[in-house]
Amino acid sequence: MAGNYTKDEKRFLKRLGLAIKDRRVEQGLSQEKLAELTGLHRTYVGSVERGERNISALNIKSLADALECQASNFFRATE
Repeated sequence: MAGNYTKDEKRFLKRLGLAIKDRRVEQGLSQEKLAELTGLHRTYVGSVERGERNISALNIKSLADALECQASNFFRATE
């Protein structure tokens, strides 16, 4: 993971990524299909789901829109 993140920050990113992945799997979408729907690269989506990226707010919104949910749903899973 790039950057000097604290243990808590790393845990947060991993939980956020897992929440996105869980929603994607519930929707029956592949990473490739989600990437296509959002305009993001497939490898980027994968790295987000693994908690390796400090994803931007606009990319979170794009993922939430594609997954037909509110972006806040992802954050509830991090608490």
